[in-house]
Formats: sequence, structure tokens, C-alpha cells
Amino acid sequence: MSMLFRWLIFGFAALLFNFPLLSTLLTSLKSEGEIVSNPSIIIQSPTLANYVKIFEMADRFDILHFLWNSLVISALGAFFALLLAFPAAYVIVRTGFGRNWLLPFVLNLRALPLIIFAIPLYMMFQAVGLLDTLLGLALIMCIINLPLTLALLSSTLRNIPEELDDAARIDGASTISIILRIILPLSVAAIASSSVLGFVYAWNEFLFGLMLTTKSATPITVGASFFFSASGGGVKWGVASAVIMLSLLPPLIVGLLFYRSIGSSLTGGAVKG
Repeated sequence: MSMLFRWLIFGFAALLFNFPLLSTLLTSLKSEGEIVSNPSIIIQSPTLANYVKIFEMADRFDILHFLWNSLVISALGAFFALLLAFPAAYVIVRTGFGRNWLLPFVLNLRALPLIIFAIPLYMMFQAVGLLDTLLGLALIMCIINLPLTLALLSSTLRNIPEELDDAARIDGASTISIILRIILPLSVAAIASSSVLGFVYAWNEFLFGLMLTTKSATPITVGASFFFSASGGGVKWGVASAVIMLSLLPPLIVGLLFYRSIGSSLTGGAVKG
């Protein structure tokens, strides 16, 4: 009985928290006429017409192009952050260099509102020719992801015994060999979780995608807004909902595939003390 009660509570909570997503999905499966006449979550005549319209508008707004841009930007942003954070975390944890100033400084950067960096970054990117480029946005995503990635990796490396490094050095291993052959394999869960979280955060970024792109590197978060009133006559809620659902698929799939790694990494150091 208690188990049934728990599942009922869990189901209610899941429905409550995911109701906006469920409502958007159901709206995307309604015709424009039914959206106006039937605002409830019950669908009378399900249709995929809204999804078809998205691809019929590819001559003006190519959703596949927007999705590809977001995929590249998010993947590169997560990768660059990992590339910088991993050696930095190793140095901070093993040598103590920057533990009292560099780590807090980088972590506190994430607490600042991103809008304060918008104008300086726009001017810098304009000067070096990175406006409306995938590389330019990927570098921004790297900066955004760096604090969280550094925090996760530092926490993981603290739980790896330093005696492993000492034993490897006795056998003649260099620092690079220790990192690649010992530390890296033991940090796979943290690397996976930080990469997934970095990918999702970069995918959801809107501000810099709006300010720093015009056409070539427009991400899906910005491109999706083009479909809201693309046909004129007000917001096309069915088409807009369909675009939103398509834009959710990549981060949703990545999150579902790696959710165990994320959970284990985030809670891995919780019992250490």
C-alpha cells in the first residue's frame, strides 16, 4: 500500500512539473482551428500538419540549419570547457595552486548576470571577426560552462587518492602519463556529467545567440522565435509548439542517456567528509 502511495505521489509530481511540456506537445498536435476552439489538453483530431509546415518554411527559416548550429556550438562549448578545466582542476587539487583565489574567482563568475558581458564581447568579436560564427559562440559557451565544469572535476579529483600519483611516479611515470592513464579513467563519470550539463546549458543559451549572430550561426533558441509569427496574422501556436518540441529533442535525448552519470557525479562527494 505504501509503495502504491509513493508511486501515486511520484506520478502526480512528474505530471505537475512536466505539465508545460505536455501541454506544448499536445498543442503541436492540434490544428489551428482546434487550438482556438478547444483549448483543453484533450485532442479531438490529432495531426502532424504543424510539423510539416515547419519544413515547408525551410526556404525562409531552415530549422535543420538552426539545429545543426546549436549542436556544433553546444558540443564545442562543452569540449573546450572540459579541455581547460581538467588540467586546471588537477593542478588546483594536487598542488594547491590557485585553490584560494583562482577557483573561487572562476566559480563566482557564474553568479554574475551574463548581460554585463554582452557589449564588451560584441565589440571584441566585431574586432576579431567572430560575429555570427560557430566558433565565436562556442567560445562564449566555453566561458559559461567553465565554472560548473571546474567545480565538478575538482570535487572528483579530490576523491582520487594522491598515493596513486606517488606510486606511478616511483615507477617512472610522468605527470602527463599519470593524468592520461590514471586520473582520466577514474574521472569518466565526472567528465560525462560535466559534458552533458555543459551541452544542455549551451543549448539553452539565448542572449548571446541573439546578440552575436544574424544568419550563419543562429542557434535553435533564437531561430525558434522566427516561427512564432512567420506566416503573419499573429502567433501560430501550433507551429510554434512544434518547433519547441523539435528543439527539445537533442538535449532531452542526451540527458536521458547519461542521467545516471550525472547523478553519480553530483552526489559522489556528498558522503565524503
